[in-house]
Amino acid sequence: MKIVVGGQMDKQSIARLVESIVKDKAQVEIKSDIEATLAIQTGQADYYIGACSTGAGGALGIATGLLGQAKCVSISTPGKTMTQEEINDEVAKGKVAFGFVNYDAEKVVPMLLNALLKK
Repeated sequence: MKIVVGGQMDKQSIARLVESIVKDKAQVEIKSDIEATLAIQTGQADYYIGACSTGAGGALGIATGLLGQAKCVSISTPGKTMTQEEINDEVAKGKVAFGFVNYDAEKVVPMLLNALLKK
């Protein structure tokens, strides 16, 4: 599994968090939003994650534009985070790009990776 970290905020710390959870079960690479999205489109990466202050615009704007809304979801927005069950459902529906509010990373990234690693 290959995960690309895009978005507008905290890419380095998010990548470290992802690496600490997935260990040797996935490769993690930091890219610009456009590079990360193109990696998904071309099959060079499996999943895109990104953070911004809203969990949508700066995290998923380019991904939504290039991959389509059906492949993208905000798992956290200001004041609301998805539950593990909701994240599991989104992964099961085929979502490949995930956005969240940067300050929710410690909460939502482990749940997201739990769902992705079980897939």
